[in-house]
Amino acid sequence: MAAASLRALLEHSIDYAGMFPPCSLELEPALTNHARYVRLHDRWMLNAFVLPVGQFDAAKQFLPQFDPMHPLCISALGPKTENATAFREALVETDEAIRSLSAHNVDLISISQLEMFLPEDVDSSLLKEARSIMGSLPAFWEAPAERAERTIALLAEYNSNADDPTFGYKMRSGGVTTDAFPKSAQIAAALVVPVTHQVPIKFTAGLHHPLRQYREEVQTKMHGFLNVLGAAVLAAEHRWDAAQTAAMLEDEGVSSFKFDNEFFAWRDWKIDIQRLRDRRRFVTTFGSCSFDEPLDDLRALKLF
Repeated sequence: MAAASLRALLEHSIDYAGMFPPCSLELEPALTNHARYVRLHDRWMLNAFVLPVGQFDAAKQFLPQFDPMHPLCISALGPKTENATAFREALVETDEAIRSLSAHNVDLISISQLEMFLPEDVDSSLLKEARSIMGSLPAFWEAPAERAERTIALLAEYNSNADDPTFGYKMRSGGVTTDAFPKSAQIAAALVVPVTHQVPIKFTAGLHHPLRQYREEVQTKMHGFLNVLGAAVLAAEHRWDAAQTAAMLEDEGVSSFKFDNEFFAWRDWKIDIQRLRDRRRFVTTFGSCSFDEPLDDLRALKLF
């Protein structure tokens, strides 16, 4: 059984992205996996199924694998566009697809969020238009690590005039090649900026393992999801700077992380469960092509 603070840190944290590298499953086996995951005892760690908008119609035939007690929750992945004009056109089409799928079978399917690449020339006026197109659906806009702080500032400008921070930033934290992994300092900078501006952040790719570690298959060190989520909440709670945040991101020792039923702690820094839950609102999920692997690793570390 997981300690209460571990559960608070990881609850609904994994967006299952089985169709993406390195697993790269076809739609049917990926949805079959997800239908199994939503029935597991450890489903509390599961959030949504990442489904490209172009696969919406194909997914309908596999809905009988789900039921009203175990519905399919989708994170809609919009197409990547190169400029603001194409972005607006794609957004209109994406919204139409989302509305159509949402109405298909309300007992079996729901769409919880949109993920979509944000071209460099998108400005605040187009973001305002995007909100009018998408309604209240939360959206996470992806931009490269080198554009993280500028993108977060742009999203913060919009969120400051909204009742809730409905626009978030999506950061790519790895991939299948060495150059796909951002430096710890780049992730740290992105984590510290949302603390100030109240912009939710989610991650995608490269966070299959709990702790930072070298992996032969990518010839580099992969970031750990306990490092990333933990650094996010502690940086927010204790007003860390980027250097302190990067230090936690680079810690590879499980003994540095403490979980009990009252607090989560890293070294001498800690946060109580209620504050942790509050901070988790601004570091939401990470996409992973495997749900089994994170669970197996946590068990191997004896954290379950």
